[in-house]
Amino acid sequence: MKKLISFVVGLLVPAFIMAGGMANSAEAQEKLAKASVKPKVLLENAKVRVYEVTYEPGDENTGIVSTATRIIRPLKGGTLQLTYADGKKETVVRKAGKPYMLEPGPAYVTKNIGKTVIRLYVVQLK
Repeated sequence: MKKLISFVVGLLVPAFIMAGGMANSAEAQEKLAKASVKPKVLLENAKVRVYEVTYEPGDENTGIVSTATRIIRPLKGGTLQLTYADGKKETVVRKAGKPYMLEPGPAYVTKNIGKTVIRLYVVQLK
């Protein structure tokens, strides 16, 4: 009887450990899928691209076009962290209603490190 219990426990414990690992992996994949920010294009022509982008807390945007001049007006402000290709990090606070002009520069990834939703209205010159 002891051998049977040891055998069953020997099978069940690794099975539960693997199931837990797969569940954690699925959660990580869900978070990664959610973390990508997709702009909602409002207008696009040969001269400009106008879009709105929303960052939930923790969201990252890896698709920023840093080679064009952009005018940004936060509809809902918050704190963003910019991470450049060389590893340098910069924290910026965007205040609702205040316009910002971003000149072309090095590529970076933006992450909402605050606890509130950030919504930006962006006009990108082509």
